[in-house]
Amino acid sequence: MRKLWLKKNEDRRLRAGHLWVFSNEVDVQKSPLTDFAPGEEATLCDARGATLGSACLNPASLICARLHSRQGGQPLDAALLRQRLGAALALRERLYPGPWYRLCHGEGDFLPGLVIDRYGDHLTIQISTAGMEARREIIEACLDEILAPATLFWDNDLAARGLEGLPREPQSRGALPRRLLVPENGCRFRAPCATGQKTGWFYDQRGNRREAARYAQGADVLDIFCYAGGFGVTAAAAGARSVTFLDASPQALALARENAAVNAPACPAETICGDAFQQLNELYEEGRRFSLICLDPPAFIKRRKDVAQGLAAYRKINALALRLLTPGGIVASSSCSHHLPAEALRGCVAQAAARRRLHARLLFAGGQGPDHPVHSAMPETAYLKCFIAQVG
Repeated sequence: MRKLWLKKNEDRRLRAGHLWVFSNEVDVQKSPLTDFAPGEEATLCDARGATLGSACLNPASLICARLHSRQGGQPLDAALLRQRLGAALALRERLYPGPWYRLCHGEGDFLPGLVIDRYGDHLTIQISTAGMEARREIIEACLDEILAPATLFWDNDLAARGLEGLPREPQSRGALPRRLLVPENGCRFRAPCATGQKTGWFYDQRGNRREAARYAQGADVLDIFCYAGGFGVTAAAAGARSVTFLDASPQALALARENAAVNAPACPAETICGDAFQQLNELYEEGRRFSLICLDPPAFIKRRKDVAQGLAAYRKINALALRLLTPGGIVASSSCSHHLPAEALRGCVAQAAARRRLHARLLFAGGQGPDHPVHSAMPETAYLKCFIAQVG
């Protein structure tokens, strides 16, 4: 295993526990990046030659190396993958009674570039780095040994794969189910297997959906950016008077309506298809009001340079949502943009309330579930924020 040398004073973040090495931190005089093949392993050294750990490289990527071990000369081989995946499985089995969860969450499980969601005997896998791609067969063998899944779906349609120079065509093993069945918070959801958003279901919001449903009894609920209806259906099953699903995807709305019919057949359900910003304006003009609003938009900030524009979008969507809230109503506002700090999202809710000369009482502050563990030295891995507030 060759050495990858850092420039002087570029080791502090890594010594504090971070796992990423950026290309401008590398001493290319001692270790030219072009000498390494995508996915190749190296021992990472500081400018004085002290070992920092072992990493997989991709010379074509801005994040040119990702540590998988604090020991030098440690290959990312079957033994290490088996140990890390086994530890990830043991944690989830302590957390959840059944096999429905995120099994592996990249850096949070010390396996950078690898995400695995488990749906019973089916696994959906996302690989976003050249290092993990080079070990795909080993990963599959480890999963077969540990879990023996019936089907696998390699969900490769990721922008990150394009940045790593990897193909984006999805692949599968076995006859994939058209729908995944996901038990959650006392409900049974149906989600797409190979045609849905992300990996088919958003396990990260499980706890936040449960918390929002505490305020559902007798409420008229609006689920904005609903996808398959996670927030709205959970609220309907908890005793909501009615639920309205809003999304730009007809397919998502059909699924939300189906999930509502299965889990809360007595609760009237309505679907609205279209752009959320426009539809919220129209609902306001129509005089529609709701006592529980769940707002879970896509990431408006995907890159650091988009922060100003994205923050403006979060402010606007929260303001539009709060106009529809009845006095004393509840809003559950989320953001999955890791570039948006939690305080900024809380500020969006507070400002939206203040513009209406109202106060927002914060009742709950949540994030991603424990099956999406946050790496303590990597704020990038703490991406999900959710605030529940009463406005009046």
